[in-house]
Amino acid sequence: MAAIPTGAYTAAGASPQLHPNSWLRVTSARFNFRVRASVSTAGGSAATTGEQPPTPPAPLSNNGSLRNNSTTHELEEKTLTIKDYMEWSKDMIGCGSEGGPPRWFSPLDCASPIKDSPLLLYLPGIDGVGLGLIKHHKRLGRIFNMWCLHVPVTDRTSFTDLVHLVEATVRSEHHHAPRRPIYLLGESFGGCLALAVAARNPHIDLALILANPATRLRESQLQNLIVLSEVIPEQLHPSMVKTLSVTTGLPARVAVAIPGNGLPLQQAVAELFRGDVAFSSYLSVLADVLPVETLIWRLKMLKSAAAFVNSRLHAIKAQTLVLSSGKDHLIPSPEEGERLRHMLPNCEIRRFNNSGHALLLEDGFDLVTVIKGANFYRRGRHLDFVKDFVPPSTSEFDSVYQPYRWMEVAFNPVMISTLENGNIVRGLTGIPSEGPVLLVGYHMMLGLELVPLVSRLWNEKKIVLRGIAHPMMFQRLGEGRMPVLSMYDDFRFMGAVPVSATNFYKLLSSKSHALLYPGGMREALHRKGEEYKLFWPEQSEFVRMAARFGAKIIPFGTVGEDDIGQMLLDYNDLMKIPYFKAGIEELTDEVEKLRNDIEGEVANQDVHLPIILPKLPGRFYFYFGKPIETEGRKEELKSREKAHELYLEVKSEVERCIHFLKEKRENDPYRNIMARIVYQASHGFDSEVPTFDL
Repeated sequence: MAAIPTGAYTAAGASPQLHPNSWLRVTSARFNFRVRASVSTAGGSAATTGEQPPTPPAPLSNNGSLRNNSTTHELEEKTLTIKDYMEWSKDMIGCGSEGGPPRWFSPLDCASPIKDSPLLLYLPGIDGVGLGLIKHHKRLGRIFNMWCLHVPVTDRTSFTDLVHLVEATVRSEHHHAPRRPIYLLGESFGGCLALAVAARNPHIDLALILANPATRLRESQLQNLIVLSEVIPEQLHPSMVKTLSVTTGLPARVAVAIPGNGLPLQQAVAELFRGDVAFSSYLSVLADVLPVETLIWRLKMLKSAAAFVNSRLHAIKAQTLVLSSGKDHLIPSPEEGERLRHMLPNCEIRRFNNSGHALLLEDGFDLVTVIKGANFYRRGRHLDFVKDFVPPSTSEFDSVYQPYRWMEVAFNPVMISTLENGNIVRGLTGIPSEGPVLLVGYHMMLGLELVPLVSRLWNEKKIVLRGIAHPMMFQRLGEGRMPVLSMYDDFRFMGAVPVSATNFYKLLSSKSHALLYPGGMREALHRKGEEYKLFWPEQSEFVRMAARFGAKIIPFGTVGEDDIGQMLLDYNDLMKIPYFKAGIEELTDEVEKLRNDIEGEVANQDVHLPIILPKLPGRFYFYFGKPIETEGRKEELKSREKAHELYLEVKSEVERCIHFLKEKRENDPYRNIMARIVYQASHGFDSEVPTFDL
C-alpha cells in the first residue's frame, strides 16, 4: 500500500506545516511501519492546532494483530548488516514515503515495550533515513517506546527548524508524561540535534545518547568537504559522491582507500571490494539514499549545527552518555568525547577503540547492553536500581560472558549445594529457584569468585544474582588513579546495586536472589596469612531485613585463591613504600568510604591493589550450606539477641563450608589444571571433570 501524503510541504528552505494527528501507513515487501507526520513551524514553536500529538499505536505484527507482551523476553533475530541497511533504505525511499516533510516512524520489527517504558527519539546522521538502529530495533523496542526521525532526501528543512521539530515533540511528550525521561539518541549530525534540543530545554528530563557526535568539525574530514563544496564549481560536486561511503554508515576504510588512487570512483570502489558482490550491487542505492545535491545541502547544515551547539554547551544539564569510536576517520571522536565529558556536568563516556564512525551498524556492537551496563536506563526521574533493572536475555548474557569464559577453563569450578533434607549434592539443586533468597559468603581475593558464581547460577538455573556492591562500581568522588567506571559495566549489567539499606530492602521485597559479603572490601583485599578468614562486623547487619520478607539465607564458602596466586606485597608492605602509600591514599580519596560509624578491622577499607605472583591454576570450589528459613520468624528476630544468634549461626556455617572444602579438595585428583586438560582431551572438552567423593 502506498503512502498517503498527509503533511503539507512547501518550497525548499521553507518550513513545512505540522499536522500532529496525521498518520500514514507505509508498507513494502521488506518491512511494515507506521509514520507520524510531524515538523516544526517557522517560528520554532509547537503546533498551534490545539491537538496533542498522539501516542504511537502498539506495534503490529505482519498480519496487523497486537504483539503478545509475554513473548518479548527472548528475542530471536536475524543478524542484520550494512547490506540490509541499504536495502531497507532503498525500499523506504522507493515505496512512496518521500513526499512531504520530515516525520517520525516506529519500526514494527520492534518488540512490545515493557510497562512504563520511556520514549526514545532516534536522530540520524546526515543521511536522514532513520534506519541507523536497524540492528537494534528488537532489543531497543523491548525497553523503549521508539520513534525514529526520517528526513526525505528532497527535504530542505534548516537545522533550526529541525531543532524546532524535535523540540515540539519533546515538549508535547513531556506534557503527557512529565515524570518519565525522554531519551534522545543522536548519531553524528543527530548528536548536534540532540544537544541543541537539550540546551533549549534544560527544564525537561532528557537523557542523551550521543554516538560519535559531529560537534567538532575543525579537525575533521567533513570540514574539508564543506570547504571544498563552497569553493569548487557546482559541476564538480558529483566527484564528492565518494563521501557517501562514510556519511551513510559504510566502514571508514572505504573513504580512506579511494582518494588518490587515480581511478574513477566506481572503478575504485569495485577494486576495493573485489568479490564483494553485495557492495557493488548496492552502490546505486547509495546515490538514492543521499544524492549529491542533498549531501552538499546537509554538509552546509552540519556546519551551522556544530556552531549552534558549541555556543550553547554551557546550557546543557541533561544526563549524557557519549559513545566514542577510536578509529573514526571522519571526525575526531575520541578527542571530542573527552571534551564533552569535561564540559557537560552530567556526562559519561564509553570508548570503543576498534570501531569506526558507523558504530551503530557494526557487528558485535550491542547498544542495549551498553546502555544497561552504564546504568543509563531508567523509567523515572531518578534511577531505581531494582525497579529499572531489566534481566538479560540469553543472547545478551552470552555476549557479556564471552570475555570471561577463560575462567571456566582455567578454574573449572566445582559447585556443591545442600538440599533441605541435609543431603549434599553436586550442582546448584539446593538453591531455591524462587526468591527472596540471600546468599551470604566469603569474598575471595579481588572477588575472583564472582564470575563463576554468577555465570553458573545463570547457566544452570537462569537465576540472576543481584550483587550488593561497593559504591566505587557506580560513582567517583574525583578523577585520578581509579579505573574508569566502564570497567564495572558487566557487573552492573548483571544487576549489581550499590550497598544501602534502601536497595537491600527493594531487592528482598521484589523476591530477588541477592548476594551479600559482610566482609566487604576488607575481606576481598586481605593481607598475607589471612586467606579464608572472615572479617565480619560485630553486630548483625542483614538478619532482621531478611526475616521481614521471609527470605531464605544460604551461607556459602569458596576456596581456591591460594591455588592461583601467591601474595608478594600486601597492604602492610605497600604502605611502607612512599610511592605506593601515596597511591593508596589517592585511590581511597576517590571513592566513598563505608562503615565510618564502626571500628575494627572491617572498617579499614583502604583501596589498594596487592601484588600477586600467579601460579599454575588450581581449581575453585563452592559449597552452599543448607538454606536457613526466616519465614514466620519476623517477630522473633526483632529481638537483637535472637537476630545476633542467627547472625553468628550464618557466620559459623560459612566458616564450616570453607573448612569442608579445604579438606575435601586434598582428595580431588583433578585439582591441577594439567590433570583436567588430560581428562578433557580424552573425554571431550565439554565433559564435566570429576572431583572428590561427596
